[in-house]
Amino acid sequence: MSKLAVIFWSGTGNTETMANAVAAGAKDAGAAVDMLTCGDVGDISSYDAVALGCPAMGAEELEDSEFLPMLESIEGVLTGKKVALFGSFGWGDGEWMRTWEERCNEKGIALSVNSVIAHEAPDEDGLAACRAIGAALVK
Repeated sequence: MSKLAVIFWSGTGNTETMANAVAAGAKDAGAAVDMLTCGDVGDISSYDAVALGCPAMGAEELEDSEFLPMLESIEGVLTGKKVALFGSFGWGDGEWMRTWEERCNEKGIALSVNSVIAHEAPDEDGLAACRAIGAALVK
């Protein structure tokens, strides 16, 4: 059985809603899933796949007081794992996600599926896309 960590930071609840959909998709595909907030993250080496969720903050950046330090602490362990990114934004055009994807590429982290972004609260299509990345990470 595949083991997936869904690690997220959410300020308004939109990214948490997306995280729940990712977890549901993975569970439906037969995976064991742990939902973790940034403060819960420790050794993630035992996970087969990791889904990371963070909304756009400030000038389209990752949240920098909890999420970014956690990400920096696990980036080395993410190489060789199935990884997916998701998050919500309230302004701009999703630049924070493109920057985050580039960061992963520079760190040698191969993204397994296309990232999912939602403007504000995810709609049904966005939630379906989140469930799909959860399922794809465990196949």
